[in-house]
Amino acid sequence: MATVLITLKVKEGMEARYEEIQKDLYEKTHSLESDVLRYEMWRGQEPRSYYCILSFPDYNTFMLKHQISDHHEDATPPLMEVIEEEGIEWVDPIQGASPLPATNQQDLPDDAPEIAKTYDEILQVAIPDWWASLR
Repeated sequence: MATVLITLKVKEGMEARYEEIQKDLYEKTHSLESDVLRYEMWRGQEPRSYYCILSFPDYNTFMLKHQISDHHEDATPPLMEVIEEEGIEWVDPIQGASPLPATNQQDLPDDAPEIAKTYDEILQVAIPDWWASLR
């Protein structure tokens, strides 16, 4: 499984545009992808701050069915125009306190498209040692 928490700060005055892009991406993700466990966006307390939580059955589903999908690739350039800062953190659901399965590392298949391999270099799941003793 793969769950990622994304923190964002959008450029001043671009909040409405960001939310418009995310609403469209949310609708397409949920209507075109069958293996989405969580795909939700929230406003933060600080001005222009947002949080996104994405959860998929495994890393390859996230990468090969979502991240490199046509609808995600179409949304990426407009998102990059409005995002000022972005943080990406893989998170591990606490079993018994979340219905989501544990986040685990997974290698892409050898025949994965080049775009997936490029994203993989940026987004690869890193499992902290301290998680192991608590699982």
